[in-house]
Amino acid sequence: MASATTFEFRAMDLAGTTSAGELEAESKAAVGEQLRQRGLIVLDVSEKSSPVNLEDFFTKWKRVDGRELAVFSRQFATLVASGMPMLRTLQTLEEQTPDDQIREAIAGLRADVEAGSTLEQGMERYPKVFDRLFRTMVRSGEQSGRLDEVLDRIAFQVEKADSLRRQVKSAMMYPSLVFGFAVIVLVAIVAFVIPVFAGMFEELAEENSEASASLPLPTQLCVSASELLTGSWYILIPALVVIVVGFVKGKQTERGNEIWDRVKLRIPMKIGDVIQKVALARWSRTFAGSVSAGVPMLQSIQLTGETSGNVVVERAMEDVYASVKRGGTLAGPIEANSIFPPMVGHMVAVGEETGQLQQMMSKVADFYEAEVDAKVKALTALIEPIMIVFVGGIVGFIVIAMYMPMFSIYENIR
Repeated sequence: MASATTFEFRAMDLAGTTSAGELEAESKAAVGEQLRQRGLIVLDVSEKSSPVNLEDFFTKWKRVDGRELAVFSRQFATLVASGMPMLRTLQTLEEQTPDDQIREAIAGLRADVEAGSTLEQGMERYPKVFDRLFRTMVRSGEQSGRLDEVLDRIAFQVEKADSLRRQVKSAMMYPSLVFGFAVIVLVAIVAFVIPVFAGMFEELAEENSEASASLPLPTQLCVSASELLTGSWYILIPALVVIVVGFVKGKQTERGNEIWDRVKLRIPMKIGDVIQKVALARWSRTFAGSVSAGVPMLQSIQLTGETSGNVVVERAMEDVYASVKRGGTLAGPIEANSIFPPMVGHMVAVGEETGQLQQMMSKVADFYEAEVDAKVKALTALIEPIMIVFVGGIVGFIVIAMYMPMFSIYENIR
């Protein structure tokens, strides 16, 4: 038997007087039934929020597994196509979904549907699992009676997006590990090895007054860095935390996010090029998916901009939205914006002229996903030797800096 949950409700009696309160029940449907038995008209029922615990804190930052979400969408489509009733479909999905976040969302969705909500309305309570594009495509499927086809399309789109993200993440894993390990080694050398040499230099300086003055500039720089790290760590660590938090908070603002997205596109060593192609692949795949799901064109344009993951693309889609709204074309603003290569504008123009916009956008997405694969491999092959040379150069500089005084001090002592 399911445990009782506290729900908050708003209801209205036959005289039109509204009331609010709390009830304990197993589901929203049970709350609605209790209120109807009292002769009340249900206006709203929601689960009472509980104090956040440590598990909730980590769950908040946990990313929804794209593969599990794709599997859920595919199974959902299969069950809907089989003619199974919606509540039984959701119950079946809840029982067989291994991901905790998705399972919790399905349970809440089932309760909402049982209480009379549509799928899209129920999904709105779980925006982390079902983003705006997901919900809009589901609404389109519900309204058109093609929910199973739309869910299949969503599954395909989620699989592609997750594959693209994992591809980039996997390619950058090795360079990130090398860089992280190099930073740890360098900090250890500066914090623990250099002070030993600094102590030796001080002892030699006490024995020979000219020794301290004979320390080469590289050695003085290394010793100063070591003294700063070991003697002022209580200042450096809070300062680093403030910088990181300030950067994160700045990115969360509209202006800061726009500046950061524009900076990312200009990162040298072809990194900006890869970021641009990832954004274009995500944009074109999303556009193709929303159009195929029957989402109205203006809404598709707006959604693809908001879900592209880059403010520059979002701003470009605002121009496209304005053009289409006043009766213009899609291709015109796209061809005029530098974020889109010429090929994209030509493909969109052909899609508009032939009525095959979905197919053209799918081809654009396939092309840029393949481009991302090739560019990421080339970038990884380029970054690895550069990082090795860079880290080796720093370590070599420190080693030479530590041994240079040995010879000069020895000469002074002689």
